[in-house]
Amino acid sequence: MERRALQFLRSLSVQVLIGLALGLTVGAVVAAHGGPGGARVIEGVEAVGGLWLNALRMTVVPLIFAVLVSGIAQVSDAAATGRMAVRAVLWFLVLLLVSGAVSVVLINGLLGVWPVGEAASAALRAGAQAPPVGTPVAPDFAAWVRTLAPANPIKAAAEDAILPVVVFAVFTGFALTRLPDGRGRVLLEVFQALGDAMIVIVRWVLLAAPLGVFALGLGVGLRAGASAAGVLGHYIVVASSAGIAMAAIAYVLAVTVGRAPLGRWAQATSPVLVAAFATQSSLACLPAMIERSRDDLGVPARVANLVLPLAVAVFRMTSPAVNLSVCIFVAHIYGLHPSVLQYVGGVFVALAVSVGSVGLPGQVSFIVSVAPICLALGLPIDLLPILLAVEVAPDIFRTLGNVTGDMAVTQIVARSEPSELPLQTAASQA
Repeated sequence: MERRALQFLRSLSVQVLIGLALGLTVGAVVAAHGGPGGARVIEGVEAVGGLWLNALRMTVVPLIFAVLVSGIAQVSDAAATGRMAVRAVLWFLVLLLVSGAVSVVLINGLLGVWPVGEAASAALRAGAQAPPVGTPVAPDFAAWVRTLAPANPIKAAAEDAILPVVVFAVFTGFALTRLPDGRGRVLLEVFQALGDAMIVIVRWVLLAAPLGVFALGLGVGLRAGASAAGVLGHYIVVASSAGIAMAAIAYVLAVTVGRAPLGRWAQATSPVLVAAFATQSSLACLPAMIERSRDDLGVPARVANLVLPLAVAVFRMTSPAVNLSVCIFVAHIYGLHPSVLQYVGGVFVALAVSVGSVGLPGQVSFIVSVAPICLALGLPIDLLPILLAVEVAPDIFRTLGNVTGDMAVTQIVARSEPSELPLQTAASQA
């Protein structure tokens, strides 16, 4: 029991959550009883949190560019393996687009019906101490299209113009796979090494996450007080709802398009969902997904053995939905209203980074996936470390939606394989 408790406390996610709780509590106590002297001390400690946040910021652009180039090359290589892989990849792309579009409509609608309290939003904004942000003037369509191709990619990166950077990375990734004689492989290895180096830096920075989040939480607690806890609970429900919605969509697709009998589908997915809830890892669920797809759903082994590992490698169905839900929540906290074109760009960035960030550690993928979308929507990212601290809860529903989506696509692809016996045959013979 003591060993389990020690392992629990050693978990970075738990340590960060404890750091946030302590920061909010100490900040709120100082606000109530510390007087001006206590407030000045907290404002000094906040500088440590600001330093930690800047250390995370400095890795975002190089990391997103490197993992995008590598991820696009990986998808291109996968699609080259055959007709079945191409169909699977097309389904991945369609569902990622659906994921982003559903999130924009669902989360804006949910926050319209159940808005964050203005007083709590104002307190949290003050606690985050983000620089003043106004809604950027939305360009017309022609101007927006022109900005998609950066005249100077380095300048675009320096100005946090993330959408042109993503477009440039996507084109670079595809171009490197088209170079003859494997010449692109050398540069791909350079980008993979750059991405790995940035991940190492982020891991170093995240080692200090409990201290950094504690320092930032002090300021939030000082200015937001107890209302901060309510806002964070609101965020957990909103972000989790996006993952639940995508899991439901995958369920419906498996039954309607994949023609899996509802009872059999529920029987097949139940043990996988339990594993996903416990591990919060699609990779850890892969053996169970392959076994249940073959034994309970009658998916041919050659389909399950190709599509499911490919899905785990390049597909996170809930990523655009949940990542956009984080950004939309931030927008509502700041009272900002991105334009339709900004949302289009945000969905495109969400789709791209979901491919590039697959396989990254949870804390790293949160930063590298959400920060570029915030920048594409013209939002500050100062609240992200605070939201990272409570990401443990939404991450459960991310994984539930991801494994459901992986099995749904596998079922759909299997239905389109004419050379196989009907899927029910294998299951009925079991």
